[in-house]
Amino acid sequence: MDFALFTQEGLIMILRWIHFFAGVAWIGHLYYFNFVQGAFLADVDAAVKNQAMAKLAPRALWWFRWGAMFTFLSGLGMLAIVGKDLAGDFFQTPYGIYIYTGALLGTLMFLNVWLIIWPKQRIMVNSALTVIGGGAANPEAAKVAPEALRASRTNVLFSIPLLFFMGASRHLGLNMPENFNPATVLAVVTILILLLEANAIKGKVGPMATVKGVIHCGLGLLVVLYTLIEVIV
Repeated sequence: MDFALFTQEGLIMILRWIHFFAGVAWIGHLYYFNFVQGAFLADVDAAVKNQAMAKLAPRALWWFRWGAMFTFLSGLGMLAIVGKDLAGDFFQTPYGIYIYTGALLGTLMFLNVWLIIWPKQRIMVNSALTVIGGGAANPEAAKVAPEALRASRTNVLFSIPLLFFMGASRHLGLNMPENFNPATVLAVVTILILLLEANAIKGKVGPMATVKGVIHCGLGLLVVLYTLIEVIV
Protein backbone atom coordinates (compact mmCIF):
# COMPACT_ATOMS: atom_id res chain seq x y z
CA MET A 1 0.00 0.00 0.00
CA ASP A 2 1.35 3.41 -0.99
CA PHE A 3 0.93 6.19 1.55
CA ALA A 4 0.70 9.75 0.27
CA LEU A 5 2.59 10.86 3.35
CA PHE A 6 5.71 9.01 2.10
CA THR A 7 6.15 11.23 -0.95
CA GLN A 8 7.70 14.65 -1.51
CA GLU A 9 4.26 16.17 -1.08
CA GLY A 10 3.90 14.25 2.16
CA LEU A 11 7.28 15.50 3.36
CA ILE A 12 6.19 19.07 2.70
CA MET A 13 2.99 18.38 4.62
CA ILE A 14 4.95 17.07 7.62
CA LEU A 15 7.21 20.12 7.53
CA ARG A 16 4.16 22.39 7.23
CA TRP A 17 2.56 20.68 10.24
CA ILE A 18 5.74 21.18 12.28
CA HIS A 19 5.83 24.77 11.04
CA PHE A 20 2.27 25.37 12.25
CA PHE A 21 2.75 23.62 15.60
CA ALA A 22 6.04 25.31 16.43
CA GLY A 23 4.79 28.63 15.05
CA VAL A 24 1.76 28.63 17.32
CA ALA A 25 4.02 27.96 20.32
CA TRP A 26 6.42 30.71 19.26
CA ILE A 27 4.01 33.46 18.26
CA GLY A 28 1.62 32.53 21.06
CA HIS A 29 4.35 33.12 23.64
CA LEU A 30 5.47 36.28 21.83
CA TYR A 31 1.98 37.69 22.25
CA TYR A 32 1.81 36.42 25.84
CA PHE A 33 5.02 38.27 26.74
CA ASN A 34 3.95 41.49 25.04
CA PHE A 35 0.21 41.56 25.68
CA VAL A 36 -0.06 39.85 29.09
CA GLN A 37 3.14 39.33 31.10
CA GLY A 38 4.59 42.78 30.48
CA ALA A 39 1.47 44.55 31.73
CA PHE A 40 1.26 42.21 34.73
CA LEU A 41 4.87 42.77 35.81
CA ALA A 42 4.40 46.53 35.56
CA ASP A 43 1.55 46.36 38.10
CA VAL A 44 3.13 44.18 40.81
CA ASP A 45 5.73 44.85 43.47
CA ALA A 46 9.39 43.90 43.14
CA ALA A 47 9.06 40.67 45.12
CA VAL A 48 6.32 39.29 42.88
CA LYS A 49 8.16 40.47 39.78
CA ASN A 50 11.32 38.65 40.84
CA GLN A 51 9.37 35.47 41.53
CA ALA A 52 7.71 35.65 38.12
CA MET A 53 11.01 36.32 36.35
CA ALA A 54 12.77 33.50 38.21
CA LYS A 55 10.11 30.78 38.01
CA LEU A 56 7.57 31.61 35.29
CA ALA A 57 9.64 33.37 32.63
CA PRO A 58 12.21 30.55 32.13
CA ARG A 59 9.43 28.05 31.32
CA ALA A 60 7.78 30.42 28.87
CA LEU A 61 11.12 31.39 27.31
CA TRP A 62 11.95 27.72 26.68
CA TRP A 63 8.83 27.25 24.55
CA PHE A 64 9.38 30.66 23.01
CA ARG A 65 12.91 30.13 21.76
CA TRP A 66 12.58 26.49 20.71
CA GLY A 67 9.27 27.25 19.01
CA ALA A 68 11.20 29.87 17.03
CA MET A 69 13.94 27.38 16.20
CA PHE A 70 11.66 24.66 14.84
CA THR A 71 9.47 27.16 13.02
CA PHE A 72 12.56 28.48 11.27
CA LEU A 73 14.04 25.06 10.44
CA SER A 74 10.78 23.61 9.12
CA GLY A 75 10.18 26.74 7.03
CA LEU A 76 13.69 26.49 5.64
CA GLY A 77 13.06 22.86 4.72
CA MET A 78 9.86 23.71 2.85
CA LEU A 79 11.56 26.56 1.00
CA ALA A 80 14.43 24.32 -0.04
CA ILE A 81 12.05 21.79 -1.61
CA VAL A 82 9.73 24.28 -3.29
CA GLY A 83 12.62 26.48 -4.38
CA LYS A 84 14.30 23.51 -6.06
CA ASP A 85 11.10 22.64 -7.93
CA LEU A 86 10.47 26.22 -9.12
CA ALA A 87 14.18 26.87 -9.80
CA GLY A 88 14.65 30.11 -11.77
CA ASP A 89 10.91 30.78 -11.85
CA PHE A 90 10.67 31.14 -8.07
CA PHE A 91 10.43 34.94 -8.03
CA GLN A 92 8.30 34.97 -11.16
CA THR A 93 5.35 33.71 -9.12
CA PRO A 94 3.09 35.35 -6.52
CA TYR A 95 4.19 32.56 -4.18
CA GLY A 96 7.83 33.58 -4.52
CA ILE A 97 7.21 37.28 -3.88
CA TYR A 98 4.88 36.75 -0.94
CA ILE A 99 6.85 33.94 0.69
CA TYR A 100 10.10 35.89 0.36
CA THR A 101 8.54 38.81 2.22
CA GLY A 102 7.17 36.56 4.95
CA ALA A 103 10.36 34.50 5.18
CA LEU A 104 12.54 37.60 5.52
CA LEU A 105 10.35 38.87 8.35
CA GLY A 106 10.36 35.45 10.01
CA THR A 107 14.11 35.00 9.71
CA LEU A 108 14.80 38.34 11.35
CA MET A 109 12.31 37.50 14.08
CA PHE A 110 14.12 34.19 14.66
CA LEU A 111 17.48 35.97 14.88
CA ASN A 112 16.01 38.55 17.28
CA VAL A 113 14.89 35.73 19.57
CA TRP A 114 18.20 33.90 19.73
CA LEU A 115 20.65 36.80 19.45
CA ILE A 116 18.89 39.60 21.35
CA ILE A 117 15.79 38.65 23.34
CA TRP A 118 16.92 35.35 24.87
CA PRO A 119 20.45 36.47 25.91
CA LYS A 120 19.10 39.62 27.54
CA GLN A 121 16.18 37.84 29.19
CA ARG A 122 18.65 35.32 30.61
CA ILE A 123 20.51 38.17 32.33
CA MET A 124 17.22 39.39 33.80
CA VAL A 125 16.21 35.90 34.96
CA ASN A 126 19.59 35.28 36.61
CA SER A 127 19.39 38.65 38.35
CA ALA A 128 15.97 37.75 39.76
CA LEU A 129 17.31 34.40 40.99
CA THR A 130 20.18 36.19 42.73
CA VAL A 131 17.81 38.60 44.46
CA ILE A 132 15.58 35.75 45.65
CA GLY A 133 18.68 34.04 47.01
CA GLY A 134 19.52 37.12 49.08
CA GLY A 135 22.01 38.76 46.73
CA ALA A 136 22.02 42.10 44.96
CA ALA A 137 20.35 42.65 41.61
CA ASN A 138 22.63 42.69 38.59
CA PRO A 139 22.73 46.33 37.37
CA GLU A 140 23.12 44.98 33.83
CA ALA A 141 19.55 43.64 34.04
CA ALA A 142 18.08 47.15 34.12
CA LYS A 143 20.25 48.13 31.17
CA VAL A 144 19.27 45.22 28.91
CA ALA A 145 15.54 45.27 29.71
CA PRO A 146 14.74 48.13 27.25
CA GLU A 147 16.86 46.43 24.58
CA ALA A 148 14.96 43.17 24.99
CA LEU A 149 11.66 45.06 24.89
CA ARG A 150 12.60 46.86 21.68
CA ALA A 151 13.47 43.60 19.91
CA SER A 152 10.36 41.90 21.26
CA ARG A 153 8.11 44.74 20.15
CA THR A 154 9.75 44.61 16.71
CA ASN A 155 8.91 40.91 16.52
CA VAL A 156 5.26 41.74 17.23
CA LEU A 157 5.46 44.43 14.54
CA PHE A 158 6.86 41.91 12.04
CA SER A 159 4.50 39.10 13.03
CA ILE A 160 1.38 40.87 11.72
CA PRO A 161 2.50 41.16 8.08
CA LEU A 162 4.34 37.83 8.43
CA LEU A 163 1.10 35.95 9.06
CA PHE A 164 -0.61 37.76 6.18
CA PHE A 165 2.10 37.00 3.62
CA MET A 166 2.43 33.37 4.70
CA GLY A 167 -1.28 32.94 4.01
CA ALA A 168 -1.14 35.06 0.85
CA SER A 169 1.60 32.86 -0.62
CA ARG A 170 -0.93 30.09 -1.22
CA HIS A 171 -4.24 31.92 -1.25
CA LEU A 172 -3.78 35.33 -2.88
CA GLY A 173 -2.97 36.10 -6.48
CA LEU A 174 -0.81 38.87 -7.89
CA ASN A 175 -1.08 40.41 -11.35
CA MET A 176 2.42 39.92 -12.76
CA PRO A 177 3.25 41.14 -16.29
CA GLU A 178 5.18 39.04 -18.78
CA ASN A 179 8.95 39.24 -18.47
CA PHE A 180 8.52 40.52 -14.94
CA ASN A 181 11.78 41.57 -13.25
CA PRO A 182 11.45 41.02 -9.48
CA ALA A 183 14.64 42.89 -8.58
CA THR A 184 12.98 46.23 -7.78
CA VAL A 185 10.18 44.94 -5.58
CA LEU A 186 12.53 42.59 -3.72
CA ALA A 187 15.03 45.40 -3.14
CA VAL A 188 12.41 47.85 -1.85
CA VAL A 189 10.82 45.29 0.48
CA THR A 190 14.21 44.17 1.77
CA ILE A 191 15.50 47.69 2.44
CA LEU A 192 12.34 48.71 4.31
CA ILE A 193 12.36 45.62 6.51
CA LEU A 194 16.10 45.87 7.22
CA LEU A 195 15.71 49.51 8.26
CA LEU A 196 13.09 48.45 10.80
CA GLU A 197 15.39 45.67 11.98
CA ALA A 198 18.20 48.19 12.42
CA ASN A 199 15.89 50.09 14.77
CA ALA A 200 15.30 46.87 16.71
CA ILE A 201 19.04 46.47 17.21
CA LYS A 202 19.82 50.05 18.13
CA GLY A 203 16.97 52.49 18.02
CA LYS A 204 13.81 53.51 19.84
CA VAL A 205 10.58 51.76 20.74
CA GLY A 206 8.60 54.86 19.79
CA PRO A 207 4.88 54.23 19.20
CA MET A 208 5.44 50.51 19.81
CA ALA A 209 5.75 51.18 23.55
CA THR A 210 2.09 50.27 24.07
CA VAL A 211 0.22 47.16 22.99
CA LYS A 212 -2.25 49.24 20.99
CA GLY A 213 0.62 51.13 19.40
CA VAL A 214 2.55 48.06 18.24
CA ILE A 215 -0.60 46.45 16.81
CA HIS A 216 -1.40 49.61 14.87
CA CYS A 217 2.19 49.81 13.64
CA GLY A 218 2.04 46.17 12.55
CA LEU A 219 -1.16 46.75 10.60
CA GLY A 220 0.38 49.85 9.05
CA LEU A 221 3.47 47.90 8.00
CA LEU A 222 1.25 45.23 6.43
CA VAL A 223 -0.60 47.86 4.40
CA VAL A 224 2.65 49.53 3.29
CA LEU A 225 4.35 46.28 2.25
CA TYR A 226 1.34 44.94 0.39
CA THR A 227 0.75 48.26 -1.37
CA LEU A 228 4.40 48.48 -2.41
CA ILE A 229 4.30 44.96 -3.84
CA GLU A 230 1.10 45.63 -5.81
CA VAL A 231 2.30 49.02 -7.11
CA ILE A 232 5.81 47.96 -8.09
CA VAL A 233 4.77 44.66 -9.65
